[in-house]
Amino acid sequence: MELGTIRTFSKDDLLADYFEAWIELYKKGSVRRVTLEKYLNNLKQIQRIAPNVKLKDVNRKVYQQILNIYAEDHEKQTVIDFHHQIKGMLLDAVDDDLIPKDPTRKAIFKGKAPRAKKRKYLNQFELHNLLEDLDLGNEVNVDWLILLIAKTGIRYAEALGVTPKDFDFRTSTLSINKTWDYKTKTGFQPTKNKSSVRTIPIDFRLAMQFQNLVHDLPTDKPIFVGEGKVCNSTPNKVLERHCKRIGIEPITVHGLRHTHASLLMGSGVSIASISKRLGHSSINTTQKVYVHLISELENQDNEQIMRYLSALN
Repeated sequence: MELGTIRTFSKDDLLADYFEAWIELYKKGSVRRVTLEKYLNNLKQIQRIAPNVKLKDVNRKVYQQILNIYAEDHEKQTVIDFHHQIKGMLLDAVDDDLIPKDPTRKAIFKGKAPRAKKRKYLNQFELHNLLEDLDLGNEVNVDWLILLIAKTGIRYAEALGVTPKDFDFRTSTLSINKTWDYKTKTGFQPTKNKSSVRTIPIDFRLAMQFQNLVHDLPTDKPIFVGEGKVCNSTPNKVLERHCKRIGIEPITVHGLRHTHASLLMGSGVSIASISKRLGHSSINTTQKVYVHLISELENQDNEQIMRYLSALN
């Protein structure tokens, strides 16, 4: 694209048109595909909610009206996520002298009542029973995928990207350095962020199991990606059947990642170590995702502290 083809905007141009050009200029090619899709979906929302709103008309009241209309069909957290993406565009419009003041200042977030959340993780006893119910034969199947995620806490796309050479059976470690794009079928892709590139220690039993499983497989081919269609609904259905068979409330494959983290927290592993193992970009991310579990553990710690102090003479 030549410099002269970049569109310039005036205050009389539509907000939706500016947002579309902003995505093309600043976000396309610089963010992951899934993030770009979120921006494009939010563009459609702006085109639906404010199709005739011009840049010169955008002020705090207009922006609040946009948020309020969006909130009619979305939960509060989704509204907040929507706001964060739209805000970046609006602040750039302010810098471009197209909007006089920051219209997002002191925005109020409304939203529908959150739906009942599905269970996110299993306790240690339930996980033990789940793993005992897996059918781990000599051939690769979904149950092997479930085992790997449960024992490592890696993301589903990361698990799909694992190849035999990613295992170091001598040191009992697994290298996570790529993902597999199961949504748009573009093959290997980079990890979610730089922190997601990591080496995870695995237990000796898991290392031995996978050494036997992959010893005849191509070293650079993904273990869990065959010739057919790859999606996350299949392992979720398999996992649901296992959960029902052992008499527990079903969770998702992503719930195995939460289970892994929660059990490590419950056993006293530091947040810093868990964050590194999960491939989070920062400890703050780990604390945000597991804030409720951290609070539960903190209450247990307080009870233990009180018992200790009460026993002192």
